[in-house]
Amino acid sequence: MTESRNETLDETDFDIVLSNDIDFSGTARLEKPFLARGKITGEILSTSLLVIDEYAVVDANITAPHVVIRGAVKGNVNASEKVHITLTGKLQGNITTTEICLEAGCLFNGRCSMTGNSSPSVQEPASKL
Repeated sequence: MTESRNETLDETDFDIVLSNDIDFSGTARLEKPFLARGKITGEILSTSLLVIDEYAVVDANITAPHVVIRGAVKGNVNASEKVHITLTGKLQGNITTTEICLEAGCLFNGRCSMTGNSSPSVQEPASKL
């Protein structure tokens, strides 16, 4: 799996790449790591890593385990593992995930709902007698 930090991406790390000169409209169903550099309208359903690159424009609801947003996304994001919005990333929509990383400088306009995760539960303080 490719690193999600804000560094140069190598297309060879991805099985599927949508080039910056491609406009896709419809439902994309993906099973392998996907790098979006173009424009997507509709819905993205993935069972693997999804990276929206810096100049990509996405107007779609997204469902994937791990989503990295470096470009512009308008739509809701449902990630079973993690959502990472980098300093160049923009998300206008709601997030549902177990883990989130918002880098300083990113834009997030929506609501975030954190679902259960594998970390230990927080214990309620013991009541005073």
